[in-house]
Amino acid sequence: MARGQKQYTEEFKNTIVELYNSGKSLAELSSEYALSKSTISGWVKKKKSVTLDKNTTITAEEYQAMQKKNKQLEEELEILKKAMGIFARK
Repeated sequence: MARGQKQYTEEFKNTIVELYNSGKSLAELSSEYALSKSTISGWVKKKKSVTLDKNTTITAEEYQAMQKKNKQLEEELEILKKAMGIFARK
């Protein structure tokens, strides 16, 4: 993390997002909590719900984590396939 950047707790971020979703504007939240508008809008974007099907919704943050995990698993699968090929020749 860059020097001088503040770290906020997940609880604080969630509170700000809830306040935004309940109707407070970015300008109000920005001045009240001394946060930049871009910081708040980034948190809101990460916490925005994504609907997968009728009964399943996740946040954009959870979706990104799932994509990262999927990529990792695909890489591990490729490694295992190569290893299987090596052992099959012996």
